[in-house]
Amino acid sequence: MMGTVIQLAIQHEYANWILDEVIMKLKEYEKRFSAHDPQSELMEVNNLAGIRPVKVNSSLYDLIKIGKKHSTPADSSLNITIGPLVKAWRIGFKDAQVPSQKDIQSLLEKTRPSDIILDDEEQTVFLKNTGMFIDLGALAKGFIADLLIDDLKSMNVSAGLINLGGNVMAYGYSPNQNDGYWRIGIQHPFLPRGNYIAVVKGLNQSIVTSGIYERKFTANNQTYHHILDRHTGYPIETEVAGLTIVSKKSVDGEIWTGRLFGQSPHEIMDVLDQLKDVSGIVVTKDGEVYYSESLSPHIEMSNQSKSFA
Repeated sequence: MMGTVIQLAIQHEYANWILDEVIMKLKEYEKRFSAHDPQSELMEVNNLAGIRPVKVNSSLYDLIKIGKKHSTPADSSLNITIGPLVKAWRIGFKDAQVPSQKDIQSLLEKTRPSDIILDDEEQTVFLKNTGMFIDLGALAKGFIADLLIDDLKSMNVSAGLINLGGNVMAYGYSPNQNDGYWRIGIQHPFLPRGNYIAVVKGLNQSIVTSGIYERKFTANNQTYHHILDRHTGYPIETEVAGLTIVSKKSVDGEIWTGRLFGQSPHEIMDVLDQLKDVSGIVVTKDGEVYYSESLSPHIEMSNQSKSFA
């Protein structure tokens, strides 16, 4: 679901019944937030770009508002209006291609987050120009994970683990560890899946990782990854291979992996040090690992890494 493999684990007397409820919720959220389902609520907004505002569910409105807020700063690499370029590149799909320079320049004109017009009173979203396309893929999993945690709390679930394709939420005390902390492996960017460069101990926390090492393709002897530069329209040039954010709210993990990807490791760590309840791990293309000092008691490095706290 949602273009990925989802893993759910909960501790409750009626666990199977609750898991069925959670799966129903996931289907409901996918129908609301998906940029791939032509019948989704988000796609109604996209299909009416340049035509008229669309009244949307309050949760979709809230997420678009969050996305616009964090897409607007000039130094942010996050841009929820990057959709036209994502569709042109198709990275992650079999028909991935390198668009022409002319097409990229034309599409960049349709990727201005300031052209999202929001009406708080009416809860409407209007895309100012035809051809605009909101893609919430950089935020939706985290937002959905937070909604699911609220759902689990309302059903008196004592503990659970939600893994939305690498977006992990550790809720309550782990029943498998004496100290109650869940162990979350951080994928090694340069080794096959299942090899960890670090393990984070999390408790009522989200662990979100974004990287350039999985969704990519090669054309004319050049490899292109899926994280696009909002200014050039091409894959972002960076020395960072992977960025992991540890936070209380999962949507914050999505926000800051999106905003900070593309900055240098030191710039990323400087920003994270100023944020409350948000810390991070940066893995460079050279295999160096930088992590927030606050994570020191909760991180175990593999012997394959060179790390700096």
